[in-house]
Amino acid sequence: MSDSLDQIFIRIKQLLLAPLAGAPDWVMQIASALINIFALLGVFLTLFALISVLERKILARIQNRYGPNRVGPFGLFQPVADGIKMLIKEDIVPARADKVVHFLAPILIAATAILALGVIPYGRNMTPFAIDGGILFFFAVGSTTELAVFMAGWGSNNKFSMLGAMRAIAQMISYELPLIITTFPVVMVVGALSPDAIVVAQNGYSFGVVPHWFVTTPWGAAAFILFFVSGLVESNRTPFDVPEGESEIVAGHMTEYSGFKYATFFMAEYIGMFAISGLAVTLFLGGWHAPIRGLEFIPSYVWFFVKLSILLFIYIWIRGTLPRTRIDQIMNFAWKFMLPMAFTCLVAAAVWHYAGRGVAGWLWSLAVLGIVYIALSILLDTRKKFGTRTYRFAE
Repeated sequence: MSDSLDQIFIRIKQLLLAPLAGAPDWVMQIASALINIFALLGVFLTLFALISVLERKILARIQNRYGPNRVGPFGLFQPVADGIKMLIKEDIVPARADKVVHFLAPILIAATAILALGVIPYGRNMTPFAIDGGILFFFAVGSTTELAVFMAGWGSNNKFSMLGAMRAIAQMISYELPLIITTFPVVMVVGALSPDAIVVAQNGYSFGVVPHWFVTTPWGAAAFILFFVSGLVESNRTPFDVPEGESEIVAGHMTEYSGFKYATFFMAEYIGMFAISGLAVTLFLGGWHAPIRGLEFIPSYVWFFVKLSILLFIYIWIRGTLPRTRIDQIMNFAWKFMLPMAFTCLVAAAVWHYAGRGVAGWLWSLAVLGIVYIALSILLDTRKKFGTRTYRFAE
C-alpha cells in the first residue's frame, strides 16, 4: 500500500497544525481536537444527506415506484431542498410545554450520537479521539439517548408523546443489554477496551485469503448478528420502529416537534445508525483491514467505509422488506431469545479461547451455540401461537 495515499488525511492535518508548531501543548491539543471535530461533522453530515436520498431511491426500486427525481440531476439535490424546507418551517411549541426541556431534547440526542463517532477508528492512525476505554465511552455516551427521548416526551406535555417515549425507552433498554453483552466476548478475547487494539487483533490472514476477523468464528458470527439486530432496535429502524410509527400521523416522542427540531431528531437517528454500524465494523468485521491480503494496496479508510456502506444498505434493504412487529413480540424476543444467546456467545468465546483458538475451539464453540439455540427454539416454539388463522362466520 502506498503510505502517502493511506495517510493523506494525517498529513493534511499535520500541515494545518504546522503554523502552531511553537505554540503551547494545550493550544496544539485544542486545535487538533477542533480539526477532528470538523472533519467528523463534514464527513457524516455529508453521508447523512447522501443516505437520505439514496434510501428513498433504493426503497422506491424495491417497491417498483419512482423515488426523488425532481430536484437537481437524478433528484440528488433533494436533501438540500429538505434542509431548506425544515429551516423555514414554523417552530411550533405547545403553550403548556416545558420549553427548556422541549428545546434541549433534540440537542442532547444529536450531541450524544456525534460524540459516539469520535472513538471509532476509520483507518490506520485515523481514530479522532483514541482513548483506552473507547468501547466504554461509546456505550456511556450512547445510553444518554434514553434521557433525551424521555425529555422529548415529558417536555411536550402531551400524553401521546409521553406514552411514545415510555415505549421507546422500554424497547431501547431491553435491547441495550444484548447490544452491550455481545461486545464482551470481543473485549475478553482481545483483553482491551480500545477500539484500535480490537482492530489490530483482527490483523492477518489464513492461507492469504481468510481474514482473522472475529465474524469468521462461530461466537463472532452469532454475536455480530445479535449486535446488528440490537442496532436496528436502538436506531428505531424497521421492523422495530414501533416507538415512532413513522407511517402513522403520531410520531411517538417527536409528535410535538416541527421544523428544524424535528429534523435534528431525524438526523440523530441516522448518525446513531452510522455509529452502531461503525462499531460493528470495528468489533467483528476487521475495522479498516482488507478482506484478503492481495487487496491491501487499497487505502485503509476505503475499506472501512465500504464495510459501513454494506451494513447501511442492509439496513435499508430490511426496511423495504419486513413489516413492523408488535411491541409484545419485540419485548419477548429481547428477553427470551436475544439475552440468553448474548450470554451464550460469551461462553462460546471462552470455550474457543481456552481450546486453543484452533479447529477444536471452533467446533466446540459452534457446539455450545448450537445446543443453546436448539434448546431455545424448543422452549419458545410459537407454531401454535402463530398457527393458521381460521375465519368463522365468513363465506
